[in-house]
Amino acid sequence: MSTATGAPSASADTTTPPATTACAAADKGAATTVAPAAAPLRATTGTAAPEAGGRARGWQLRFAVLSLVWGFSFLFIKVGTQGFAPLQVTLGRVGFGALVLLAVLAVKRERLPRSARTWAHLTVAAFFLNALPFSLFAYAELTIPSTLAGICNATSPLWGMALSVVALAEDRPTRRRVAGLGLGFLGVLTVLGAWQGFAGTDLTGTVMALGASLSYAVGWIYVRRTLAGVQHSHLSMSSAQLLLATVQLAVVTPLFTTAPTRYPLIPLLAVFALGALGTGLAFLIQYGLVAEIGPTTAQMVTYFIPVIATAAGVALLHEQLSWNTPVGALIVLAGAALTQGRPRPSRPAPPGNDATSA
Repeated sequence: MSTATGAPSASADTTTPPATTACAAADKGAATTVAPAAAPLRATTGTAAPEAGGRARGWQLRFAVLSLVWGFSFLFIKVGTQGFAPLQVTLGRVGFGALVLLAVLAVKRERLPRSARTWAHLTVAAFFLNALPFSLFAYAELTIPSTLAGICNATSPLWGMALSVVALAEDRPTRRRVAGLGLGFLGVLTVLGAWQGFAGTDLTGTVMALGASLSYAVGWIYVRRTLAGVQHSHLSMSSAQLLLATVQLAVVTPLFTTAPTRYPLIPLLAVFALGALGTGLAFLIQYGLVAEIGPTTAQMVTYFIPVIATAAGVALLHEQLSWNTPVGALIVLAGAALTQGRPRPSRPAPPGNDATSA
């Protein structure tokens, strides 16, 4: 579930590579915002030391709330598509999310970016981090369970690692990261039951969900290359990005769907929750977490999203779960964790230990 970031650190919809944040949520919940189903923007900042007392523990509650909100985003998508077309669900999602961020922006008396160049880059970011992945997840959940969509969202760090090696000169592959990439995609094959010829899995829907996670990774890299040095607050950038995504979908949705003749309450509430909570509020929580405990700890929410999405889908939507789905999900998460490892800087040799020393 995702928006823009000053530097990479999702996914959900979400959800996330270590230096990119995208409120999707998430998707990175979707998630990025990551998306992945996200993954709005998740921001990178220095680690701040938590204050003593209750505040030092307060981030744990917010972390749990963020995990729940992004994990339930896939359930909200599934319920929303039972009453509205996928593009309408996505339009409602970014629209409600944008309203939340714009309201907070107004309360804080901050301004949207003014640079035409920034708006141009944010337009591209809005497409790859919001409009496209959110729509793909919504279409995917017409034919696949929300549990599978949530697991596909967890592949965003794998796509991000694979693409960053090609697109970002500073990201060099290590044995650990390459092993994590291979392990992660082995987990995807396990989830899909590749040894059975993908029997019982809707391939089109699954490819759409994986494509949504890939879109988060493309968006994160684009933002990292174009917006990393922009001097605007993350709230301002994310508000602009979600506003642009809303405009994009407001143009496209009427071309491919007909206006709803009725507005069933439960799907409508699901769309509202998906936007206001899973996209708007989730960004605000994530931004606060990154500022308080640092991006490394905050990004661990990525690994809770598929667990919660699976539990919600099974318990509330009565979705079937075969053994290979949770096993494959664990393999995916293990691979994603390996790809996020960073080599430790080598320590300089102590004086006098050089072979050439006198």
